[in-house]
Amino acid sequence: MLLQLSDLPQGDATFDVVVVGAGAAGMSAALCAALDGARVLLVERTAQVGGTSALSGGTTWVPGTHHSAAVNPGDTLQDAEAYLDAAVDTRAPRALRQALLRTGPEAVAHVERHSHVQFRPYPTHPDYISELPGSTLRGRALEPLPFDGRLLGQHFGLLRPPIPEFTVLGGMMVDRNDIPHLLAMKKSFKSLRYSLRILARHAMDRLKHPRGTRLLMGNALCARLLYSLLQQPTVKLAMHAEVAAFERGPGGVTALTVAQGNVRRSVRVSGGVVLASGGFNRHPQLRAQLLGTDDAWCPGADGHTGQAHGLVRELGARYGEGALSPAFWAPVSLRRRADGTQAVFPHFLMDRAKPGMITVDARGQRFLNESTSYHLFGIGMQAAGAVPAYLVADARALKKYGMGMVRPGGQGLEPYLADGYLVQGATLEELAAKLGIDAAGLQDSVARINRYAETGVDADFNRGSTDYSRNMGDATLGLRNPNVGPLREAPFYAVKLYPGDIGAATGWATDAAARVLDARQQPIEGLYAVGNDMHSAFGGVYAAPGITLGPGLVFGYLAGRHAARRARGNAEAPEAAQAPSSPALAAAA
Repeated sequence: MLLQLSDLPQGDATFDVVVVGAGAAGMSAALCAALDGARVLLVERTAQVGGTSALSGGTTWVPGTHHSAAVNPGDTLQDAEAYLDAAVDTRAPRALRQALLRTGPEAVAHVERHSHVQFRPYPTHPDYISELPGSTLRGRALEPLPFDGRLLGQHFGLLRPPIPEFTVLGGMMVDRNDIPHLLAMKKSFKSLRYSLRILARHAMDRLKHPRGTRLLMGNALCARLLYSLLQQPTVKLAMHAEVAAFERGPGGVTALTVAQGNVRRSVRVSGGVVLASGGFNRHPQLRAQLLGTDDAWCPGADGHTGQAHGLVRELGARYGEGALSPAFWAPVSLRRRADGTQAVFPHFLMDRAKPGMITVDARGQRFLNESTSYHLFGIGMQAAGAVPAYLVADARALKKYGMGMVRPGGQGLEPYLADGYLVQGATLEELAAKLGIDAAGLQDSVARINRYAETGVDADFNRGSTDYSRNMGDATLGLRNPNVGPLREAPFYAVKLYPGDIGAATGWATDAAARVLDARQQPIEGLYAVGNDMHSAFGGVYAAPGITLGPGLVFGYLAGRHAARRARGNAEAPEAAQAPSSPALAAAA
């Protein structure tokens, strides 16, 4: 499967489909093209596949699948369409989300039937704007099944490892199902047995591997995609490679120059080029123009440099417009690792919305609903000028939930306190002094949230007022509001938060078959964009968990198959790529 460009002839080599970028969207496009019989070249500029997808939670939002019916049989595509219409409105072309809804169930069924990519539904994983009509609590968000990395054999090292701070014991992955068992292993025989099983597996792994091979979440998804591609004899993977030039003829993009070290080869392409390089986020000029935040706050993989974006613009491509934000966001905390690299930890779900925690600005005042989605949290930080913001907890909350890189349990705090990642104060006044924020403001914010804990109503920001936010809280405490609890138990703690961009929302404008559009809204034949290279089908609105991986899979399916058919001399789009009308969606439901 691995290809050295020097092995290609000096003349023009030919592939049916070339995919630029080996994240989940790019590997999906390559897999689906190969399943249709195409000869595929997958070009990855880094040393490992998976991109940011391999670092992610792996949640994949695709409504209407057979998995959805297992946990929410009453949900329909018509409901999902109503929800997206309300959430996205005019921020993205309606045809894109209609294509996603119409094609999604087919795409999931196709890859599960013909590859090792397998999903299961979350029992409860609400849409993020759960107060809107058509939203649901379960069934649309899928997670990849765990994967045994040992099956990759010598190719295990090709897979990008997860963020180290998301693992324990030197590389053992854990997910939301593991954590409660690990914390309760001294209290429950069931949890003890569960924990001993995964701990023993990890101990055996470390005898032969640099990290655990029990792969979960986004790492499992990317491993499954890689393993599936390894089974396809028509797929070649060029690592440490990038596109140096495109050639466009009367029929569209016909060739490209690929560079790998000092070797350059011209590659002819009969079906098309699929752009899946991860977006613009680490391109210095585009980042300054579109975001204006520090690159050091980005938790994404290092490969999405936007290197090919200038070349694509020369072909006449244009960025989409009208998005809520040019990027997707999450609050992150920063810490210098022992090896000198910087850890960037996204605060998705384990701490900020839990009772006993609040987030304040430099005035010591709350400025947003802490239980909102991480995307709106990041936008809210910037809108309020709260950079950095301060996540504050009392001792009880820290022990129960942890704070960012600090694990639940309240043990082993010394290294975090020593390097300043975690700040401790015997009183709120002392904590504020160490943080350099207003003490009176912090004391007032805590007094207010303590009163709201008694009533269950956050009169300032309505924290815990939606199904989504309540799911982020802790119902086991029996509070009036699962998101609102008092901060009373000293000492008090804080971690600094920054707005971290977790993916591009602004990308190349496309049609419903993922073909890149020019300034006249016409497709550039032979050029496709998926993943974060494609302008968000949701217009920069983070409507639900997995709204980057879900469209990445579905539009990767559409682009890969369309390009494969084009290579066979059939420029007709697959039927599913045509934008359906609302009645068609209702009928499909």
